[in-house]
Amino acid sequence: MQDIRKALYVGTRSDGRLIQRPMSPHLQIYRYRLSMVLSISNRLTGVAATGGAALGVFWLAAAAKGPKAFATARKVTGNPAGQLLLVGWLASVVYHTVGGIRHLIWDSGKRYDKEELNKDGPVAVGVTAGVSTVLAAGLLGVAAKRARALAKAGKAS
Repeated sequence: MQDIRKALYVGTRSDGRLIQRPMSPHLQIYRYRLSMVLSISNRLTGVAATGGAALGVFWLAAAAKGPKAFATARKVTGNPAGQLLLVGWLASVVYHTVGGIRHLIWDSGKRYDKEELNKDGPVAVGVTAGVSTVLAAGLLGVAAKRARALAKAGKAS
């Protein structure tokens, strides 16, 4: 008796002849490489960036709704957990952008050799870490300076 799975892997060539398609190996067979992890990460950061954008829309809606709703939104984004979430969103947007630029380069036919892919992976991680750190530090610095100015203005009045 034949294995029923063989029937599922039948295809046709462009000339109409029947062929047997290969069964793909499971993920446990593949050796994890940086390029594989980066590819999966690029997809996950796309989902995270979209989710963060939806949260951004809610934040803007709270600002449009009025001072009470906006104060609640500021409490959420102002506490350490909210700020950590915002930094994670920022890092995911930056990484997804860097990954998108890499894909555009590949689509142009450049940097697609195995050696170049392996060299570009750590560069993408480094650029993401550097840009994310600079942006997060700048934004958190501005937020801290603004909070000090508001506290100083509150004491003066």
